[in-house]
Amino acid sequence: MELRTLRAFVEVVRQSGFSAAAKTLNATQPTVSKAVKQLEDELGLPLLDRIGHRSQLTAAGEIAYRRALALLAEREALIAELDELRGLRRGSLRLGLPPLGASTLFAPLFAIYRARYPGVDIRLTEHGSARLEEMLHDGDLELAGSLLPAKDGFAAQPVRLEPLMAVLPKAHPLAGASHTALAALKASPFVLFESGFALNKVLEDACARNGFAPQVAARSGQTDFIVELVGAGLGIAFLPATIARQRATPAVALVRLDEPGTQWHMALVWRQGSYLSHAARAWLDLAREVYGPQGA
Repeated sequence: MELRTLRAFVEVVRQSGFSAAAKTLNATQPTVSKAVKQLEDELGLPLLDRIGHRSQLTAAGEIAYRRALALLAEREALIAELDELRGLRRGSLRLGLPPLGASTLFAPLFAIYRARYPGVDIRLTEHGSARLEEMLHDGDLELAGSLLPAKDGFAAQPVRLEPLMAVLPKAHPLAGASHTALAALKASPFVLFESGFALNKVLEDACARNGFAPQVAARSGQTDFIVELVGAGLGIAFLPATIARQRATPAVALVRLDEPGTQWHMALVWRQGSYLSHAARAWLDLAREVYGPQGA
């Protein structure tokens, strides 16, 4: 069994077709088709059910896909370990960061890291924490930013712990308060982030503990747009304190959310027990140096 055929098969599944997979692999479609057919012949079972231009995994294909991901991840780990023999004069760091907080917390680290290790290629991926955790699990990333507590199967290093701020329209009855409980805001519509942002679950769980489900007025992946929607009176939003103060406009008021279990605790996470390249450990060391062992 060749890694080349496994890679072709995995890309066909990921890209939902042979043509897109061929572009990703910089190969021709017949080459990709031949590689997948070779794998099917070797295993003695069909892996894909071809329906028109689409391909769907068979039961055997689901098993093969899961195992192929693990084998390819092990290959990446092998290459990373060998790169370590050369030190940090070369190598790569596969890093995933969520849009919320990345510029505030991690942009300063990039400049320091680049100055110390100019030969390391940082391959940055930006997604919500849920998608980043999937990519970690599949071996596509070494490190990712996510909120604590970490899910089962992940190890974590804290980066920043701070309270949430309720972002309210200036006309809101609580706009002049210094702090508020979540229950006092249940009558107000919420402006939340798009699905996949870990902060949504923090808020939804807190609402459930208070006996209500939030009325969602809008969702967005852009922090500035969310603040503008609040300023226009569409609803209320919640942001980590530092980010809230950076993005505040004259049209909104910031009120500290005094609610147990709603602190924004950003961390760097990785698969528990997985091999971390020297480049990844250097990034963790730098974060610990800048933010302290428990997060600033």
